[in-house]
Amino acid sequence: MKIEERLAALGLVLPPAVTPPPGVELPFQFVRVVGNRAIISGHGPQNPDGSLAEPLGKLGKEVTVEQGYTAARLTALSILGSLKRTLGNLDRISAWVKVLGMVNSAPGFNRQPSVINGFSDLINELYGPVAGAHARSAVGMAELPFNIPVEIEGEVELHA
Repeated sequence: MKIEERLAALGLVLPPAVTPPPGVELPFQFVRVVGNRAIISGHGPQNPDGSLAEPLGKLGKEVTVEQGYTAARLTALSILGSLKRTLGNLDRISAWVKVLGMVNSAPGFNRQPSVINGFSDLINELYGPVAGAHARSAVGMAELPFNIPVEIEGEVELHA
């Protein structure tokens, strides 16, 4: 359980499954295992209790780059929580393959990579330069669900 030991050493907690707003249904799997891959649906930043983390809004308007970086880091914890619930053990991940980071961006905001670095930095810290290395895109979006500042999806490879 090396990854969970690293999380504990950093004082980080994996949140429970997200609690959607009243009246919202989420009829999909947050992690779908196919063969030796786990496909990760879009996740947003969560508080340790599972609620959506604030601040909400657009980068370059209501949310600063630093707050966005923190939101991306919280999104990494949200994804790791879903992976733990599905896989049972985060050490089953042999490699982070691909990550798509979406940033709720005000017109003219172009620092999406700096925001999504919050995700990448944590994954690289936990998994190291080989297993943690991942291909990545960081793009701006006009809107994201529930006005979250960051949404991230991805794919990991699992040990055989």
